[in-house]
Amino acid sequence: MKVLSCISALIAVLLLYVATTDAAPAPYSYKCSEMSPCAGETLICPEECPSLFSNDLKAKVCYLSCGAPKCRSECRHRKPNCDSPGSACYDPRFIGADGIVFYFHGKSNEHFSLVSDRRLQINARFIGHRPAGRSRDFTWIQALGLLFNSHSFTLEATKAATWDDNVDHLKFTYDGQEIIVPKGALSTWTPTEQNVVRVERTANKNSAIINIPGVVEILVNVVPVTKEDDKIHSYKVPSDDCFTHLEVQFRFSSLSPKVEGVLGRTYQPDFENPAKPGVAMPVVGGEDKYRTTSLVSADCENCIYSTTEAIGEVSQSNVEYSTLDCTSKMSRGNGIVCKK
Repeated sequence: MKVLSCISALIAVLLLYVATTDAAPAPYSYKCSEMSPCAGETLICPEECPSLFSNDLKAKVCYLSCGAPKCRSECRHRKPNCDSPGSACYDPRFIGADGIVFYFHGKSNEHFSLVSDRRLQINARFIGHRPAGRSRDFTWIQALGLLFNSHSFTLEATKAATWDDNVDHLKFTYDGQEIIVPKGALSTWTPTEQNVVRVERTANKNSAIINIPGVVEILVNVVPVTKEDDKIHSYKVPSDDCFTHLEVQFRFSSLSPKVEGVLGRTYQPDFENPAKPGVAMPVVGGEDKYRTTSLVSADCENCIYSTTEAIGEVSQSNVEYSTLDCTSKMSRGNGIVCKK
């Protein structure tokens, strides 16, 4: 009887072990900082997407928002979304944090500040051309330049005469030096310094996520101007350039009330968009206010970035390279730059 009892107990233990090891992982949870609008509240990922990451590129992952308009957790895909506040599509069309559509054309082969805050500067290089008879350039965003914590980071879409899905057109630099991110989905790159910036490919080529923990997460795709685009909008692109450009989605962790830039100013708490409602293509100016001399300079008239405003260290145990979307009180935290 004692032997049978011991065997029964052993079987029970083994069954418990198997059940435990086969069980789905517990959903990730995160306690919002005391500085956020959701101070002290603990957010838990939904059961459908219990983790911040996934090896399945098509699977949704968990996003936690510790900011306005409400504290929430939700499942999202890891690709840019053009149809949300903060987006920029077409050549390019922006949707501000206030949800209002406006166009900012800039000028081909010049640089403009998309976001300028005390701790973060994001510039864009515009490319394009001006067909005969037009008064302005058709433009697209070809590169982004970031300044943060005395570092610089750039990403760009390399030029191509014709589009080839088998060619990778993403190029990156960190502090002026080109970096190589191995091709292949989920391959990553980080600098020697810990918790500064991380680059992760979200497809074998031409798609990636750039994460500056506690500051901003950027989802990137490289796309061409297609023949269909050209036909519909009469871009009249030349035969030797398909104008490869970026579609990008920003998810900000925090922005100050005085944030500036073509996109950044729409996150100001008292911002009034000058775009005229009801107009098919409300064009908003500001070229002179937001023009910078290079992709990694903060010398525009309205730029407020300062190298003395160092980004505070982020707790590695809490938010290391996560997809947190903890916004400030005055915005929804999502800024996007996408293609048509």
